[in-house]
Amino acid sequence: MKRFVLFAVIAAASIAALAGVLGAVVYTSPAAQRAVWVSAAAALGVQLFAFAVVLMAPRANVFAAWGLGALLRVAVLAIFALLLVKVLALPIAPALISLVTFFFVTTLVEPVLLK
Repeated sequence: MKRFVLFAVIAAASIAALAGVLGAVVYTSPAAQRAVWVSAAAALGVQLFAFAVVLMAPRANVFAAWGLGALLRVAVLAIFALLLVKVLALPIAPALISLVTFFFVTTLVEPVLLK
């Protein structure tokens, strides 16, 4: 439980910081900033779920659970690109680039907390 809470805090802080920087420096239009924050919320939810799956996996299946988390991220990215961007009327480049960035950065934290 302690590792999950620590991951949640680190993931939320890093995603919020990155979203703030992306929204202030790279994507300055209101629509692009909205896309970045929607992506941030989606990424945080997916990352917390994926990390919980890895933590609940038996020790022998940690890599399989981590692989499942990777597949989940790819599936969410595809659904986001093909469906949610259109439904939510988000600009596609800021939405997808920020989502991938959030996934990448928070995925780098996982191995440190799985030791």
